[in-house]
Amino acid sequence: MGFETSYLAQNTLFSYLISPISNQKRMLRTYNYNTLSKDEISKLISRNVDSSNEISSAVEAIIEKVKTEGDKALLAYSAQFDRVTLSRLVIEFDEIEQLANEVDEVEQKALEKAFYNIHKFHLSQLKTEEKVETTTGVNCWRELRPIEKVGLYVPGGSAVLPSTFLMLGIPAKIAGCKEIIVCSPPQKNGSVNIYLAYCALLLGIKRIYLIGGAQAIAAMAYGTETITKVDKIFGPGNQYVTKAKTIVQNKTNTAIDMPAGPSEVLVIADETANPAYVAADLLAQAEHGADSQAVLVSTSADLIEKVNLEIENQLRELPRKEIAALAIANSYAVLTSDLQSAMNFSNQYAPEHLIIETDNYEQLIPEIINAGSVFLGHLTPESAGDYASGTNHTLPTSGYARSYSGVSIDSFVKKITFQHISKAGIKNLGPTVEILAELEGLQAHANAVRVRG
Repeated sequence: MGFETSYLAQNTLFSYLISPISNQKRMLRTYNYNTLSKDEISKLISRNVDSSNEISSAVEAIIEKVKTEGDKALLAYSAQFDRVTLSRLVIEFDEIEQLANEVDEVEQKALEKAFYNIHKFHLSQLKTEEKVETTTGVNCWRELRPIEKVGLYVPGGSAVLPSTFLMLGIPAKIAGCKEIIVCSPPQKNGSVNIYLAYCALLLGIKRIYLIGGAQAIAAMAYGTETITKVDKIFGPGNQYVTKAKTIVQNKTNTAIDMPAGPSEVLVIADETANPAYVAADLLAQAEHGADSQAVLVSTSADLIEKVNLEIENQLRELPRKEIAALAIANSYAVLTSDLQSAMNFSNQYAPEHLIIETDNYEQLIPEIINAGSVFLGHLTPESAGDYASGTNHTLPTSGYARSYSGVSIDSFVKKITFQHISKAGIKNLGPTVEILAELEGLQAHANAVRVRG
């Protein structure tokens, strides 16, 4: 809780450097886009900043301990962070099957429907590329090869996420990854959630490792007595998990999918939007965690006011209202003069999730430059993408949507280029290669062509 408090205080300080239009309790602070300077916008869109390096230092220490002590460190961190004393770090197929049997039929069918839709959408991403004859007798092409060993991190803190297991496991299976390591924090009973177990059955995954947090990322990056070192790590998490992923990517030959930290949503809405829908979408994001952020960008001051009232009303009914209220305190609204300005702000923010709740959403599609996943129209809640529409919900956060895509089949494969040159090809292309090699002063390169002429 200490981390959450300091993090929220830091981001609230950024917000108060700018004068809001309104600052009511549990309502979104509102800023006027037309009066914000570039510097103020930059401060407003900053999130998950670790300026004091507190998170980095803590994560570095965890990684080093796991690297040097292996399983012993993992067991110690489970006791320290998860408050669980473990006698083993992995559950095998027999126990997974027993746990999965506790899922009732209605829940099974919901998970199966989500599995089907996610599988259908991701299967469509497997495409065979054609050979290209760049010069007569010179053929070039690419072929996909799966990443052999992948690590999937499934969060399990205040909310266990079987949907994340499906979002990561399905494309890994479709891609053909030979070894799939799955890590998720242990439950208080020292096992895994029954819904994760059922997802494991659907995916054909026979073991789950009971490890969470930065220590799970370290274990997959370096390997321990129990955990196999992987080639690439996937999955969202809190700031500690995200920081661990970026550190191990820099210090090992293990890659990561993207920096996917605390979740966020930006909703663009005008006077045609339903305030109840907008508030529900903002709160759906806010209940993820106190460090989540929900941003409303609207052309209508009246709509912002009505959304604030809806947030108050809906918040009272939420089981996770304390967490959602902290996230709302970390969130805000921006009033713009038109939808183009709203879109401009959104592209600067580069949201993980972008919801466009306006009758005129189609005109904004070409203007979307930076976003992880987009939800169009009044009847397309972000919750659909989180669970069962088919698109992947593991997405770039904290502005990384400017340069990263969400998880897809592409994330789990390598694209290897091939070329084949015939006798006619070396005759046609050879002189060009020789000239270019010689102008760069690389005579051996030129000779490699010349001896074949």
